[in-house]
Amino acid sequence: MKVLTVFAHPGSGSLCHGVLERFDAGLRDAGHTNEIVDLYAMGFDPVLRERDSANWMDADAPDDVIASMHLRERMLEGAGGPLRRFAVKRWLGDRDTRAIIRLLQRHRPTDVALQQEKVKAANALAFIAPMYFVGFPAMLKGWIERVFSLGFAFGLEPKGWKGDIAGRIPLLTHEKALIIQTTIFDQTAYDAGLRNAIRVLVDEFALRYPGIKRVEHEYFYAVHDADVAKLTRYLERAYQLGRQF
Repeated sequence: MKVLTVFAHPGSGSLCHGVLERFDAGLRDAGHTNEIVDLYAMGFDPVLRERDSANWMDADAPDDVIASMHLRERMLEGAGGPLRRFAVKRWLGDRDTRAIIRLLQRHRPTDVALQQEKVKAANALAFIAPMYFVGFPAMLKGWIERVFSLGFAFGLEPKGWKGDIAGRIPLLTHEKALIIQTTIFDQTAYDAGLRNAIRVLVDEFALRYPGIKRVEHEYFYAVHDADVAKLTRYLERAYQLGRQF
């Protein structure tokens, strides 16, 4: 199986990095291939910017949605001075909104396109990161927000454009996603409700809802209070998660 592992921790000497190394070793010993995307090491930009707009447009959206965009007007207003407005107006020509969207989508951010190609090439995904505020670190959350875009990770039926959550169309076809996260707090805190919140926001909505068939979430609890024996067990568990993937 071809696995893409997305890693989000800035410290090369961290437990998370050790988990990554052991998980990768387990995958390879099991005969899988594994490409690692180290978001901090590569300097990935997690911020959703204006240049990402084309990835969140759909040229086939319902007529009323297209009409409400006022895309030509917005682009001209945001162009700046008269010379820039003239250049944008000339670039747009006499295209209607749907044609403008298709034009913009020919100039999508290359860093996102590269990540989407990596996602498409994989049979399964893995995510390794610490737990921040009952979710992913901003770096990893930003990766999902930019990469799992409209038309790539999901589409929308007309009722979806009207606000009906059942109108979301899953587009990902991966067999599995595994999330491994280290936590500050112990298992008792997660049993009391934190795990359920994460399951809804991360496991279900971010991954299973776009089409990933099976999502598993592994927690390495209370790592700051862990002694050597416990840390060793966590690293061995990371290896076994790869070996049994």
